[in-house]
Formats: sequence, structure tokens, C-alpha cells
Amino acid sequence: MPRRRELRTRVVDGKSAPAGHAIALRRSPSRLYPRLVSRLTHLTRADLRSRILNAGIRPSPISEMLAGVYAMPLLPNFYVSHQWLRELRRFHDGPLIAVDFVIPDDEEVLVGHYDRELHTRTAAAAAAVIMLAADPRGYQILVPRAIERKAIKRTRAVTQVVGWRYWPDAHGHAPCGCPLCLQPGTYGAAKIRRKENQQT
Repeated sequence: MPRRRELRTRVVDGKSAPAGHAIALRRSPSRLYPRLVSRLTHLTRADLRSRILNAGIRPSPISEMLAGVYAMPLLPNFYVSHQWLRELRRFHDGPLIAVDFVIPDDEEVLVGHYDRELHTRTAAAAAAVIMLAADPRGYQILVPRAIERKAIKRTRAVTQVVGWRYWPDAHGHAPCGCPLCLQPGTYGAAKIRRKENQQT
């Protein structure tokens, strides 16, 4: 007499079925196919690290009608992704850190060169704009909202001497000492203005 095979069960998503039998998994599409995300990095003061990890990144006012978080895509080219560091250091006394975060690929952001009009693109398309630009220096992404805590992946210490100052092609040119280009309180501003006055 053939031995009766013992039926064992397994549990998948709360459903039980005999071993060896297929079971229809009732999972939401988002679980079966995770939403694609873009990885961005935001440069900010190191002393804000704890606050950002606890509450996320607050949007900065850009105009009366717009506020957001400036960022760059995390690209294989470290210089391009962190090019704004030296320029931002002109306005901060302490070191800066990088805050890496993610947003959905299909979320709309603003992208463009800092001295030109910004254009609306999806996050994935904005990263491609910068990556494929003939000269990506001066480009930036603006996420027009706050970045919630759960979207932040990590914070990083970064070298403080990467990037450009004043404008991308400023190297080899004397900086302008006018109050618009060289704001009061900027490190070295007095020395630059004295040198400019001696030449006039």
C-alpha cells in the first residue's frame, strides 16, 4: 500500500497553501515593483546635521512665490555633484557637509544654470540634463518642497576645497569687489577691496 504523503503548509502574506502548490500573492504593485528614485545631494552647514536627521531639510525662500531645497544629482563625477561647495563656503564660517536623499524619479523639479531660467523636468530628466551638459558647471536642481526625514539616506563629510568660487570661469580673474558680487562679511572681502582700490 503506497505511503500517504504528508501535506505540509506554508504561509505567504498571511495565506496558507499545501507545499508544492502555487499561491496567488495579493501584493500591492508598489511592493512588487518598487518606485524608482533619484539620488540627490544637498550641501549645508555641519552644525545643522542633527536637526536635519531629526526633522528633514527645510525649504529656503527663493522668491515671494517659491521655496525649495537646492541639490545636485549624485553622479560618477564627484566634482560636478559637489561643485557648489567652495561658492557656498564664502557665506559660511564653518565646514559644510553633504546630505544625500532620494525623491521619486517622476517628481517634478526645477533645473538649469544659475544665471538662466530654470525649467520644469522630472527628477530623472533633470539629472540627465546636468550629466549630459557640455559644461555642467553652474547647473543646479531645485526641489520645490521640504525633504522629509525618511527620504534622507546619509550625511557625509566632504572636502572643503572642491568646486569654483564667484563663477565657474573665475579662476585666474580678480574677483569683483562690489557689494553685489562680494557681500559684506565674506571672508577676505576687505583684502579684495583694498587691492581693487589700489589698482584704480
